[in-house]
Amino acid sequence: MSTQTSAVSTQYLSFIIAGDEYALGILQVKEIIEYDTVTRIPGAPVWVRGVFNLRGSVVPVVDLAVKLGMSPSTLTRWSCIVVVEVKLGGDRLVLGLLSDAIGQVMELERGDVVPPPAFGTPVNVDYLLGVGRVGTGKKFVLLLDIDKVLSSQEVLSASVLAGPGDIPVESKA
Repeated sequence: MSTQTSAVSTQYLSFIIAGDEYALGILQVKEIIEYDTVTRIPGAPVWVRGVFNLRGSVVPVVDLAVKLGMSPSTLTRWSCIVVVEVKLGGDRLVLGLLSDAIGQVMELERGDVVPPPAFGTPVNVDYLLGVGRVGTGKKFVLLLDIDKVLSSQEVLSASVLAGPGDIPVESKA
């Protein structure tokens, strides 16, 4: 199964934050792992839950609920970390995103994605690529632009937590 089937449809991974369904382009998602030991870092931004060990690399965990202006996520047995790559200049940086639960992998046709409304969404519309119509069109999922949610300066502040050279960065060469 390919991760992107054609130029007119794209696959997304959906996940739940504070009862709402969000999604990221599947190509940005590296893996999904069970929430385990996350070590708090004194002085970290409030939206950084801490860091965890991913096969020997120290990776920051972002509590997306806090970053999006909501109450901190409550940990449950369904809590997990979505490991993603974000843009940092010409490089890609690996971060973990705390989510309440994983939804599904969904394929959306270009016509299923509409611009976000100027009001009525729980997040800043600048953080959204659009709103995806799911199924019969009665249900919507908010499509996050994770590179905008975590600006370059914020990503740098989170990556400094782990120390130089600890966070895997892949060059876009």
